Amino acid sequence: MSRDLVLGAPGLLLRPLRPRDEDEWMTLRADNRDWLRPWEATVPPEGETPDMTFRAFVREERRQRRRLEALPLAIEVDGALAGRVVIAGIQWGAQRSGSLGYWVARSLAGHDIVPRAAAMLTEHAFRVGLHRVEIAIRPENAASLRVAEKLGFTEEGRRRSYLYIDGGWRDHAIFARTQDDPRTGRYWGVGG
Repeated sequence: MSRDLVLGAPGLLLRPLRPRDEDEWMTLRADNRDWLRPWEATVPPEGETPDMTFRAFVREERRQRRRLEALPLAIEVDGALAGRVVIAGIQWGAQRSGSLGYWVARSLAGHDIVPRAAAMLTEHAFRVGLHRVEIAIRPENAASLRVAEKLGFTEEGRRRSYLYIDGGWRDHAIFARTQDDPRTGRYWGVGG
């Protein structure tokens, strides 16, 4: 399971980050900083943590995959890094759930990369034993709401002041799928 987790479909590869990805990853993040700012959770100022080197970040992600605490993967499109998909906060025991997150470079938005990547990772999570996967989406994020719709996630309600994003605590709509939900449509059953 650990660092060797790779999921693929034509033109799309989900794989762990490697130390040699640092320059490409840092450029991708810098190029998309403004694009991601309104949607990406950050640590509030009073909870700032020390900066982590890229190598330490890669090691931490590997540790999380090995322990099945999270399933973080880079999105690679036609051989180039393009974004990230992750199931984070995995809980086992009676809950068996995790939270799906994703982003893709602005230049690739609207090309069905995120729905394909999210479906591939969600399907993998169900195969390794998760029962439920949630997505928390800011109600203003029309593109992400469309991803939840395309994948057949069910809206379950709102969480007030749920995540710290772009300088403030933001409300989120919560969507979920369970292992028992039928997975029909063009995004399910591809890759792996």
